[in-house]
Amino acid sequence: MPENLDWTARGLDYEPPEIDTTKAHSARLYDYLLGGKDNYPPDREAAERLMKVMPSAQVMAQQNRLFMRRLTRYLAAGQGISQFLDIGTGIPTSPNLHEIAQQINPAARVVYADNDPIVLAHAHARLTSASQGRVAYIHADMRDTDSITTAPDLTATLDLSQPVALSILATLHFIPDDNQAYELVRRYMLPLPPGSFLALSMGTADYAPQGEGLAVSVSRAQGIRVRSRTRAEVSAFFDGLELIEPGVVPVHQWRPDADAAEVRDSEVTLYCGVARKP
Repeated sequence: MPENLDWTARGLDYEPPEIDTTKAHSARLYDYLLGGKDNYPPDREAAERLMKVMPSAQVMAQQNRLFMRRLTRYLAAGQGISQFLDIGTGIPTSPNLHEIAQQINPAARVVYADNDPIVLAHAHARLTSASQGRVAYIHADMRDTDSITTAPDLTATLDLSQPVALSILATLHFIPDDNQAYELVRRYMLPLPPGSFLALSMGTADYAPQGEGLAVSVSRAQGIRVRSRTRAEVSAFFDGLELIEPGVVPVHQWRPDADAAEVRDSEVTLYCGVARKP
């Protein structure tokens, strides 16, 4: 496998995917909230409706992104992790996870996975690695764990005998069935060796139940099913693992930078947590 995402060099034919621009999509809606340009009128309309019932939606998206940056620095610099598997990566927005990891360790290896065709299109254009490291992208549904964990691109990029950091950020609330969501995380962690990490973030109604309830209704009206979870429900994803301090907290409270902006819990409504596999 080459040292960057170059489908031509790998001898694979690439055809631009068909993208349905008539319906809102969670990845493009999130892109709009982050101030991106890779979205379409239905995405923007859905985002504006969301912001009417949840004015802090942009703050929430921005804080989740900042959590990803702090998380990656903590794992790469503080824990010596050099392998990352990011499920539900979304549309690439610089700095991406691999850019942060490879600033710390140019030999870091990252595998992204998502099932949105527009993410695939941008992955071809944007997800390039430092020459010492590797980056791969798997186009697959996160609910099909085997298609990701046994994908040739994953096994050629990551050494599963060495610790891997698995991140599933702002994605599991799109899996409304609790049993399915817990089982997905268990199946992703199963092949990872001791010393690996699990990082999650997902929506909650604990701090703004009325606004979160309206946001869920708006999302469902756009065909996007979501499920808010309590702190206890989020904590259960880490059963059997060693939670890293400060535990399960709103994303802006997880090891914030000294110059972090002041935001209220009710503006963020996303829990997060990081844990180590013993």
